[in-house]
Amino acid sequence: MTNKQERFTLYQGQKQIGQRAYNLIIGATLLYGFAVNAFMITAFEGAFDHMNQWVFLIGYIVCVIIGAMLTRSDSPVVSFVGYNFIVVPLGVVLTMLLPYYGSQLVFDAVLVTGAITLVMMIAGSAFPNLFLSMGRTLAFTLLAVILVELVCVLILHRDFAIFDYAIVLIFSGYIGYDWAKANAYQRTVDNAIDSAVDLYMDIINIFIRILAIMSRND
Repeated sequence: MTNKQERFTLYQGQKQIGQRAYNLIIGATLLYGFAVNAFMITAFEGAFDHMNQWVFLIGYIVCVIIGAMLTRSDSPVVSFVGYNFIVVPLGVVLTMLLPYYGSQLVFDAVLVTGAITLVMMIAGSAFPNLFLSMGRTLAFTLLAVILVELVCVLILHRDFAIFDYAIVLIFSGYIGYDWAKANAYQRTVDNAIDSAVDLYMDIINIFIRILAIMSRND
């Protein structure tokens, strides 16, 4: 198991690849995750509607924890397996969530999420030092927003739209941050997969919140 900081160092036995191949692996890994999600949404529509909420919640948490642990491996194969432990449960979430929205809203949310992703990746490339300095701020802000949102939902039984905007803003910053990190890492296959995992989580969270915002406005 490796620490994230060790991704900046090239160890004996690790092979560095070219920039183009590195970016292609990141892109292909992202597309694979989205393709799995799209397949699940199409093939399993309605299949999880009657699933026990506690069973789903526990299973989701366990899968994501396992996935997060596996993606810390320095083996690209193990990291890719861990990626699937994250992609599949999120696919279940999307399969249960998207039928509540019209296809036009989903399509619009995809376009907006794609535009945000592109802009923030360009910004991360243009101002890498700025985004790399934002890691702790983004983490603290995200934790604070999640805790306050949980209090509002579980105790006050209120769901405020401002939280959706805040999460979109924070994860937009995370795209720039994670893309800047990806370009600062040693260019190995494992680091490319690990970077794709980080970006996948950013993009999915933005997509879900954009969908909620559009639904409120609609």
